[in-house]
Amino acid sequence: MSDVAGLPKVLIDEETRAQLQELFAVLAKDVELHSFVKAPSGGNGKSAPAEEEAAERLFSLFTTRLCSEIAAVSPRLAHMEHRVANAASPEAARHGVALFPSVLVRAGGSSLPVFRMTGAPLGEEARGLVQSIVMLGTGQSGMAAASVKKLAELKEKRHVRVFSSPGCPYCPGQALNALKAAMERPDLVSAECVTSDQFPDLALRYQVGSVPHTRFGEDHFVVGLMSEPAFVHELVHLSPLPEPEAGEGAEAPADVENPDLVILGGGPAGLSAAIYAARSGMKAVVLEKAAFGGQVVLTPVVENYPGFRSVPGGRLGEILAAHARQYVPLVQTQVRGIAREEGGFAVHTPERVYHAKTLLFATGADWKDLGVPGEDRLRGKGVVHCASCDGYLFRNKKAVVVGGGNTALTDALHLKNLGVDITVMHRRDAFRAEAALQKALEREGIPVIWNSVAVEVTGSARVEGLRVKNVATGEERTLEVEGVFVAVGQKPHSELAAALGVEIDAQGAIRIDEGMRTNVPGIYAAGDVCGGARQIVTAVGEGAKAALAVFDDMQKKG
Repeated sequence: MSDVAGLPKVLIDEETRAQLQELFAVLAKDVELHSFVKAPSGGNGKSAPAEEEAAERLFSLFTTRLCSEIAAVSPRLAHMEHRVANAASPEAARHGVALFPSVLVRAGGSSLPVFRMTGAPLGEEARGLVQSIVMLGTGQSGMAAASVKKLAELKEKRHVRVFSSPGCPYCPGQALNALKAAMERPDLVSAECVTSDQFPDLALRYQVGSVPHTRFGEDHFVVGLMSEPAFVHELVHLSPLPEPEAGEGAEAPADVENPDLVILGGGPAGLSAAIYAARSGMKAVVLEKAAFGGQVVLTPVVENYPGFRSVPGGRLGEILAAHARQYVPLVQTQVRGIAREEGGFAVHTPERVYHAKTLLFATGADWKDLGVPGEDRLRGKGVVHCASCDGYLFRNKKAVVVGGGNTALTDALHLKNLGVDITVMHRRDAFRAEAALQKALEREGIPVIWNSVAVEVTGSARVEGLRVKNVATGEERTLEVEGVFVAVGQKPHSELAAALGVEIDAQGAIRIDEGMRTNVPGIYAAGDVCGGARQIVTAVGEGAKAALAVFDDMQKKG
């Protein structure tokens, strides 16, 4: 097939095709992919602006070609293309399709459950599409027994709509939470994933300013990736999962009931530690509340990790997680509390309690806030931290990145590439970022506002501006922007460690010795939660070092 509209002749290369063949080998049921696109109008009737029509045609072409190529991978898959005039067409109306392109995924010969993807499955959404095929084709949702029991309490219908973006690594997980629920309760739950930037009017209607943005109905929503128990509780009760009572929780399964080591955090440090712990003969488990791979999955491109001249952060995160998964269970959950007990520690999650001899905190760090008026009120409504997740929402809009380190400049370059009218603001007169990033910023012609700090985020329902102050002159002015990307540093996730008596420094980082040991026997730490360089390569090294220290200490104890 010839190269049309800028698309490559083949969307799925041979390496990816081989991976899909291996992945789809487990399919026990036939799966149908139904793509819905608009047929050429022939110039009749009221039409959208030419630019919008061209974008829709490109997205539609991509969608049908991707579905066709995926279906060609396995005899278990079939692609049906539906060309309709509009949403009022009988075929579209019968399937409830109102926006184009759309893809419906369902097990062959079955009407429910259906996984609906509204918009072309670009980037991370394509990963969600593939995972939905596996789930429906095996007939296994993978939902934990405790979550299935909770879901049985649901008494009214829920249409779960997850707004996503192509660069958001957390969005597929949230969309698949919805599909799990739809598979377990097809009588009451339906699942949809919407590509936000392709349907800006819909995103505006639901006030989507950060993704994943999950609507559990017209009026109830949550922003961010949720653990399965938290998602199911929100779905059933339209309220957050409450903190458990002391000692609450089910027993852990046999393979992780009494692990030698519980690793808290599934970023580079935690995954590296898992590999080294298992290879040392220890029984370990990794608990992670978000995406495995940590914040590296949010990095558009990594160019300083040995062995990879240039690799997408999401891909590197997948490689690290896949390697660790060969050795230990990787469990997506949220730790609700940790208590000391005889011989170790009890780690409480909504599903179970892990009785561990030792703990490794590889909990990483989160973004710092600006700490100015309007920031909290407009968070997720133009005030954001993740350029990879939310950058697509600001295409053709004005935005500012606040910060002067590697993250700030990387975000600015990524946003520029997406078509955002971006400016960088830094409180000093020189960046602290790598020279290569500074040169790239200059080469791209991205303007910089020096010696300035944020004073207030302005706007009513959404961000309308950022009031800033020049620290040299004292002069204040307002930047007219619709997005404020905050990249002013990180704060360690050390609260759980501090509650156990672990020493924390003035910046909130866990204090460790040269063997990654804390002041509390049996507790270790590695990676960004310890402060320091906060690089992927140092986190990997510290994780390995910590696991070896755990093994050495256990050997000495006998």
